[in-house]
Amino acid sequence: MSNRIFFTPGPTQLFYTYQDHLKEALKNDVPSISHRSKAFQQIFAQTREALKTLLGLKEDQEILFTSSANEIWERIIQNLVVSRSHHFVNGAFAEKFYEFAQAYQKKPTITRTNNGLSFQYLEVPSDSELIAATLNETSNGFSFTPEKVYELKRQNPDKILAVDGVSALPSIPLDFEFIDTAFFSVQKCFGMPAGLGIWIVNKKCLDISDRLKESGMVTGSYHSLDSLWKYAKRDQTPETPNALSIFILGKIVQDMITRGIQNIRNETTYKSVILYDMLEKHDSLSPFIKEKAYRSKTVIVAQTKDNMSIINECEKRGWILGKGYGDHKVDQIRIANFPMHSKEQMEQLVDFLTNIN
Repeated sequence: MSNRIFFTPGPTQLFYTYQDHLKEALKNDVPSISHRSKAFQQIFAQTREALKTLLGLKEDQEILFTSSANEIWERIIQNLVVSRSHHFVNGAFAEKFYEFAQAYQKKPTITRTNNGLSFQYLEVPSDSELIAATLNETSNGFSFTPEKVYELKRQNPDKILAVDGVSALPSIPLDFEFIDTAFFSVQKCFGMPAGLGIWIVNKKCLDISDRLKESGMVTGSYHSLDSLWKYAKRDQTPETPNALSIFILGKIVQDMITRGIQNIRNETTYKSVILYDMLEKHDSLSPFIKEKAYRSKTVIVAQTKDNMSIINECEKRGWILGKGYGDHKVDQIRIANFPMHSKEQMEQLVDFLTNIN
């Protein structure tokens, strides 16, 4: 591997044990084993149980594997919504989830806020069946705080609450007592190559999907919720899965459990504090999210006039930073703060950025 450190928000720096687990997987022929074999069933079961332990999932919540988090947007709309979902949108990825619902002609409604501002209200239309909230908006560093997520569920106990945890889990704590379905992908906080999505669903979601299917609605084929759930109960997937990534994910999750999830979260907070403190005092950089309560701890977004000069100077030293997203590609910098980014690496980056113009 090179000496570069990727602070990009996904794909990002590989987890520091990734290579060791990859070598183990190749030694044991994991990429070649049958997805109907006992060997794969053991991998599936071990990874599922490790994830349940790390995230603190409830007994009726199942782990399902897909190709990406984007796929899960589609599966949620197909399987859990008859006619209307409501989306809280403060960034490009939350917007895309809303657009998926539109593409399926579900007549979704939206609460949108712009420029990193917080939501002024959390009201949800009474006829909404599902509420979509993005815990951490990767595009602009807006954090929908867990407390606000729980408030949504308390106010709407009969509606399905779907949480996008793509660049948040497991670094940001989330009480799954309030969550019906959540999802993430492995190329961010888990420090792996892209190509594996994790879908968390409870029994309430399965029951809704079953009712939709019985009513004649199309809920998907191989990757309908009932199909994924049925195979998961046998420690399998409907189709040939990404067995290599499932294996390595399980190993990395075990590493995180050994390290201690609270230690990971404490370090995430510390690193975010020194980053934001530097941005607050800087002459040419400033936090894009002005309200401190809504600033992401895992994707720190800085506003600047000329991001490429800073990005290029950092790259000369082996630090790869992310450009802004969409309309902010040239005037923002995104800095990932994931578990594989050490305190020492972040301190070095902060020291350098402090003195850059």
